[in-house]
Amino acid sequence: MNGRFLIHPAAALLWCGLVGAAPAVAATIEGRVSLPKTRATPVVNQRYEIVTKSGVLSTNPPVAVVYLDGTFPKPAVPPVAEMKQKDLTFIPALLPVQIGTKIEFPNFDDTYHNIFSFSPPKRFDLGRYRAEEKPVPSQTFDVAGLVTLRCDIHEHMRALILVLATPHFAITDPAGSFRMPGLPAGRYTLKAWVDSRTTRELAVEVPDGEAILRVDFP
Repeated sequence: MNGRFLIHPAAALLWCGLVGAAPAVAATIEGRVSLPKTRATPVVNQRYEIVTKSGVLSTNPPVAVVYLDGTFPKPAVPPVAEMKQKDLTFIPALLPVQIGTKIEFPNFDDTYHNIFSFSPPKRFDLGRYRAEEKPVPSQTFDVAGLVTLRCDIHEHMRALILVLATPHFAITDPAGSFRMPGLPAGRYTLKAWVDSRTTRELAVEVPDGEAILRVDFP
């Protein structure tokens, strides 16, 4: 997606990241990913967080990132995304982006934050900064992989950035449903990232023209 975009992790929200204008007539993939079971909570009270179990990182409640793996041109204009700190938490807790995306980290709390990552795809430390910090601290993510974010001041804060070599991706809703429109025709591998250890994949052939392809990950 060109320009600025903000992902809100509301329970029923589906989000797709697409670079450039979608064709006037293009195919859509929709379906469902079977997600790990979790204790249900009222949607209005759901807040996504990153949890660790036996060294595996995932979201709670569980969601998946579905993406079309293939060879795609780089965006003419580098995308810009946002991951904010508010109420001592990262919003969104899980952010998929295309390689080359600049991510800004605005602080909306009345306290300092210090965002850092030791992940191999992107190591950085933004240092301590307040809400009125200008320009907004940012980093460009130019290597594919999973990046874990922490705050050096608030130890409980954690978030994940999934850097992908594709402009075509979507976050499922809590039921595992997803919809990804505006897809180019061709043969691809459709992948579903469920957690830091689990990525499912299926071969798909996207038809030319307007069509809806149903793909479910059991």
